[in-house]
Amino acid sequence: MMKMVLLLFCLATALTFKVSESKSAVSLQPHALESFDVGYIQMKGAENCSYLVMITTSCSSPKFTTDKISIAFGDASGNQVYAARLDDPKSGTFEQCSSDSFQLDGPCASPICFAYLYRSGSTDNKGWEPESVKIYGYNSDAVTFTFNSSIPSDTWYGYNYCGTPSPPSSSIQLSIRKWVLFVMFLGSVFSVWM
Repeated sequence: MMKMVLLLFCLATALTFKVSESKSAVSLQPHALESFDVGYIQMKGAENCSYLVMITTSCSSPKFTTDKISIAFGDASGNQVYAARLDDPKSGTFEQCSSDSFQLDGPCASPICFAYLYRSGSTDNKGWEPESVKIYGYNSDAVTFTFNSSIPSDTWYGYNYCGTPSPPSSSIQLSIRKWVLFVMFLGSVFSVWM
């Protein structure tokens, strides 16, 4: 009887952790932002900081683009950085399967918890497709926003993690898996011992 209870406990624990991991992954998808007023962007602090923004273009994207690309990112305190035009067709930015780096200046945002891209140009689904945006910021770890999808034309599209718990890191997930394996190991040892 004790073996059965211990086995059920181990299975329930493993299932609980698996369900909680899958729920957090579902809620972290890019989305369209219904209203975003660029004129509202302002500096909350007196300091200015530099950011390195690396944008990787998907291999599913057209070979080159004439779309106009903008970015806005910031923190939960209202510090926002905005760049109206990152594209430059003459220099080959945002070509298929490539990465482009930009140095942007703006208010000191830490930690960066939202990033939105804006694409204006081709109105069909053949427009520019980002793979990811990685932002190296002031006094914080680099943050990566993974898109891997097309962006609707004339729409701010991206992520906002501000005010939500951070997604679980791979090290925390690894620790949970180790804990579950340890509990299962103890269960098997106790079942043999009893």
